[in-house]
Amino acid sequence: MGHQFILTETRDRVGIITFNRPERLNAYTWEMAGEYRSQVEAWNADPGIGAIVLTGAGRSFCAGADIGGFAQQIQQREAGEATRERPRQEESWTEFVMHSKPVICAINGPAIGVGLTLALPCDVRIASEQARLSMRFVRIGVIPELGSTQLLPHIVGMGQALELMLSGRIIDAAEAGRIGLVNRVVPAEELMPTALSIAAEIASGPAENLVAIKRLTWQNYLNGTIAEASARENVEFGAAQARPAFKEAVTAFREKRQPNFNP
Repeated sequence: MGHQFILTETRDRVGIITFNRPERLNAYTWEMAGEYRSQVEAWNADPGIGAIVLTGAGRSFCAGADIGGFAQQIQQREAGEATRERPRQEESWTEFVMHSKPVICAINGPAIGVGLTLALPCDVRIASEQARLSMRFVRIGVIPELGSTQLLPHIVGMGQALELMLSGRIIDAAEAGRIGLVNRVVPAEELMPTALSIAAEIASGPAENLVAIKRLTWQNYLNGTIAEASARENVEFGAAQARPAFKEAVTAFREKRQPNFNP
């Protein structure tokens, strides 16, 4: 599959997507979004891939939306011309990631505006010491999107989330780590080895169970009581016990070896 705005590669059971507009600091466009989403979709259907890493080429992860596109929309609107509509999708990126294979975000540089909100629903966020993060929307006259006004308070707490969204300020990687916006912060040269190590460890697990864990976690994270969460867990637990991975895990334990969930 040919791509214009992303690079792709695989390493064993890990797929890697690299946003590839380094001359524009990987500024977000609808075309780029369509490419990385289609690639994730393809790997979701590929039994040879167990986890996916997102990162950026050059010195930026994604420095926000392409403002040139915004400027063109304003000019067209003021001239009374028809503006290009945002592509309509059945589900947002956030909803899409909720039932995707595990996604690890390797934030190598600035993650600003949509560059940050597309990272929020990812399962693990690792930041380089060179990363800078911001919910910049208010500073360009718009508001946060992709469900981030619900997600961000869950991740960092209401007070931190409101400060980030209302001020639009840019924070460094160390502060992002301190407030829990990213899982960990590592030196730049250790970013991809760390992300790939985490992805490989996750990808070695039984694929159906990984998806079930994500499904349960999102359902229980966003709504419902403990009783409802337990009921959903009981259903998924029974389903997991009926899969080959459960038999392999028990057999491996008795044989004192590591289980092989993806022979």
